[in-house]
Amino acid sequence: MRFSETHIAGVVLVDAEPIEDDRGSFARLQCPEEFAAAGHPFAPAQTSLSRNPRLGTLRGLHYRPAPYAEVKLVRAVRGRIFDVTVDLRPDSPTYRRWTSAELSAQNARGLLVPRGVAHGFLTLEPDTDVLYQISPAFQPGHEAGVRWDDPAFAVAWPAAPALISPRDATYPDHGS
Repeated sequence: MRFSETHIAGVVLVDAEPIEDDRGSFARLQCPEEFAAAGHPFAPAQTSLSRNPRLGTLRGLHYRPAPYAEVKLVRAVRGRIFDVTVDLRPDSPTYRRWTSAELSAQNARGLLVPRGVAHGFLTLEPDTDVLYQISPAFQPGHEAGVRWDDPAFAVAWPAAPALISPRDATYPDHGS
């Protein structure tokens, strides 16, 4: 695996390095030892799948406040997404800044999202499936989020959502 830092501390692109032969390819997508050696210890406690039949589905921007904060490794395993993270850590030099990456089944790229960073995505193709590996395990009742079009972050989405949940569409502004 190759680990590439983004301009937001702890948000890391994780590229598979497939081995190919006549049968196809094989790639390691997560290994606690490799993540730790790269300076990003991560041992997922849970794996979840988000199925998104419609093009333009927006999920997020979600996070979990302390002490329930999560680290996530996100990957599109079918289709393509515009994946976004927003730094919500007030003591961070990149507070309120965002970064994005295109994740697809084709590029097998993952995005590591640290605690204190909101995450969301917009599907760029119909029938897109997104795999989440999360640590610690989900604790219900501690969900939080910021609105996808909050002017405090000014995320440059490639399109407006065609489908978004009422909760995600109505989070209050984060403030100026």
